[in-house]
Amino acid sequence: MTLAAPDPAVDPTVDAGGAAGPGVGGLWSPERRGLTVGLVLTITLVAFESLAIATVMPDVKDDLGGLGLYGWVFSGFFLASLLGIVVSGQLADRRGLALPYAAGLVLFAIGLVVGGAAQSMPMLVAGRLAQGFGAGAIPAVAYAAIGRGYPAALRPRMFATISTAWVVPGLVGPGIATVVEHAFTWRLVFLGLLPIVLVAGVMAVPALRALGSPVELVDGVRPVTDPVVAADDRRRLRLVLLLVLGVGAVLAATADAPLAAAIPLGVVGLPLAAWAFVGLVPAGTVRLAPGVPATVAVRGLLTCAFFAGDAYVSLAITDGRGAAIWVGGLALSAGSITWSTASWIQARLIDQHGPRRLVGAGLVIISAGIALMLGVALGLPVFLGVVAWGVGAFGMGLAYSPLSVTVLGAAAPGEEGAASAALQLSDTLGVAVGTGLGGSIIAFGDAGGWAVSSGTAVVFAAALAVALATLAASRRLPTSVPQHTPA
Repeated sequence: MTLAAPDPAVDPTVDAGGAAGPGVGGLWSPERRGLTVGLVLTITLVAFESLAIATVMPDVKDDLGGLGLYGWVFSGFFLASLLGIVVSGQLADRRGLALPYAAGLVLFAIGLVVGGAAQSMPMLVAGRLAQGFGAGAIPAVAYAAIGRGYPAALRPRMFATISTAWVVPGLVGPGIATVVEHAFTWRLVFLGLLPIVLVAGVMAVPALRALGSPVELVDGVRPVTDPVVAADDRRRLRLVLLLVLGVGAVLAATADAPLAAAIPLGVVGLPLAAWAFVGLVPAGTVRLAPGVPATVAVRGLLTCAFFAGDAYVSLAITDGRGAAIWVGGLALSAGSITWSTASWIQARLIDQHGPRRLVGAGLVIISAGIALMLGVALGLPVFLGVVAWGVGAFGMGLAYSPLSVTVLGAAAPGEEGAASAALQLSDTLGVAVGTGLGGSIIAFGDAGGWAVSSGTAVVFAAALAVALATLAASRRLPTSVPQHTPA
């Protein structure tokens, strides 16, 4: 998500260079430099890993086999990240920021080592589960650190800086991954990130430790944890765990599972996942009730539609159409650039056109990009795949951020945190379900002897159907950004 930088003409505490006014310091002032560098490196690490792995996965699959588990490399990662988000958030409130951040980095590094040493696709999936838990914990702690470590005048600039940390990996990540895979081995794409993990930890952990323990009273006495809050934390953790297990069971049932196993997995997993999801999101989310519920629902549908295709772009271009792996990487790079560009554009248009029009326009563009990618899978010139995903990601940039702004504006005073948490959960769940849905289709096609081009074509057709359904659901969004009066 990209946020607009503060305007010095409106906010006198910020100068044109991004530094805060007198007595506040800037992002790169001595007291914040270590924290800023550490957080930016961390987000860059997660971004580079995401794009690089997606680029080389077709070659990984050729080496390890197991096309039926291709989708689990992505969906397992995001399901595990749901747990990482919740656990790290609770630890950050109870034990400070350094512990969950360090634990997340360690798990991420373990996942990189296991992935780089993988001798089979199940072993790779196990490594991605560890990576996913760490990748969920790291950004959650980073966002909390921005709230605790930067004054209000600097937070928009820091969020924009973190968003920009995705741009460089988007430009060079797929290209570097392709060069490393061809010159050496795809395993080095995993293992080569370990030095960045070390540097990020060395820079960020001391800075996070310096922020101190969780919130303290004015007299310096740490408050006793509210038993009601603690009970609610435990409830949410149980529900998230059940949600992950339920969704995982459904995805396993829809993949290449024997019928005798698929039926009980689906019968148990689907109602379990639905029950847990309803307990974690605002009332009315399932029926698209106006306000926060509809916005949370649309966010999950949006990420499901886009990432159901995104995870299989490289596979469709390389294995499906026989193009070089760098062409698939170029499509992912194009998508990163256009998403970032559209994010800055929507920041200037949101107040004038409102979330319903922007999200609707974005979904129309996403649908056009997915439809063009479907055409590429079916035989259109391969270079159009680069154009297709650049177009689709541009629509994603227009549609994604207005939903965050809408939730924060529509949430009642004092409920912004709960609304944002529901949005983040729906967001990540949408990615997991979308990539899992695509993986189930690929696994089913592989078991049936389909060509890869046919399997990926069905994936893009399914993603297009979800995008069009999301376009219809977006009519429940408000026509202008809600504005609650602060409590």
